[in-house]
Amino acid sequence: MTITRSEAEALDQEDALAPFRERFVLDDGGRIYADGNSLGRLPRQTATRAEELMRAWGDKLVSGWHDWVELPARVGDLLGRLLGAHDDEVLVCDSTTVNLYKLAHAALDMRPGAIATDAGNFPTDRYVLEGVAARRGVELRLFETDDVEGPTVEDVRRVCADGRVALICLSHVAFRSGALADMAAITARARDAGALVIWDLGHSAGAVPVALHDAGAELAVGCTYKYLNAGPGAPGFLYARRELQSRLRSPIQGWFGQRDQFAMGPHYEPAEGIERFHAGTPPVLGLVSVEAGVELVLEAGMDSIRRKSEALTDLTIVLADERLASLGFRVASPRDRERRGGHVALAHPESWRICRALIERADVVPDFRPPDVVRLGFSPLYSRFADVWDAVDRLADLVGRGEQELVDATPLRVT
Repeated sequence: MTITRSEAEALDQEDALAPFRERFVLDDGGRIYADGNSLGRLPRQTATRAEELMRAWGDKLVSGWHDWVELPARVGDLLGRLLGAHDDEVLVCDSTTVNLYKLAHAALDMRPGAIATDAGNFPTDRYVLEGVAARRGVELRLFETDDVEGPTVEDVRRVCADGRVALICLSHVAFRSGALADMAAITARARDAGALVIWDLGHSAGAVPVALHDAGAELAVGCTYKYLNAGPGAPGFLYARRELQSRLRSPIQGWFGQRDQFAMGPHYEPAEGIERFHAGTPPVLGLVSVEAGVELVLEAGMDSIRRKSEALTDLTIVLADERLASLGFRVASPRDRERRGGHVALAHPESWRICRALIERADVVPDFRPPDVVRLGFSPLYSRFADVWDAVDRLADLVGRGEQELVDATPLRVT
């Protein structure tokens, strides 16, 4: 079935989320941005909030902390609404890496044993867990999963079969293929085996509905600069189910996690609730940006965002089959929309050169993930169906002409 550009434009005319596009900074001419799964665009209201904060800083100086000190928990509660958590269960702080370190140690203090994660999990997760395992002298089990479909209940059953695994870390949406894991079923299976699960929500927060409480999830971490559009280096977040919090203790005993912070006492005593996972001084500018980004997503509504995301990725796959398969591309994401997150992976032997050529010669911005994947992430709040059509059209024309052979293939630090 051939889909024309006019048909893609017609979908844009019917798109209920189309007005949100104008609420982002779009000063890049004819460029097609297909990397919202890595860094979201700048919302206009975020720029306004940042200017307001600068004025408050200049006016209030240190007295501004009476308001700013509450931001990590306040924004955490707002984000918790989006993630299906209760108040006092989400804290916006630090980075995904640091938050995973904190939760992993806290979980293993509560329930000692081996650690497990899939070999294809995001690198920072694997690296943190490798370090935690070495420091604690416990086994780290890396188990293989299907490259496209990601971790399953059966994978978890196998790795936990001997009853020695205490902690499992999995990505809700796989960073490479975009596979969407069954959070509820996997969490239940891990609990039956005596293991806790830390879910990495980096590629799902703001992209797919997340129902932490309904799924029985106990622990989670994630970032805010992808589909939540909070900006480069924006703070991450962590989630700890309320029933577990009193049994968890952060391995980083910073003064913001102290029960009576400004008593300046001689010994550390953790704060009540989720705020015990504070460490140092919070990044106020980043927190204001997270708040603005989350408000925008909540206003649009996750059901509407998910419906459009499914339609955008469906269109990407249909066009890839029509235009790209004959050029050596393979769809490396789940074809079932219910098993797919917000981006599509296209595998090709020359994917690195193709990725560079798209940016340099076709004004399309995707990203590359080794060994052979070009990722296309069309964020629903600002991406159009015509953008998908044009991106695939430019990609097909570029590779059809062999233009990828004309770019410098030298690896760059950021891909």
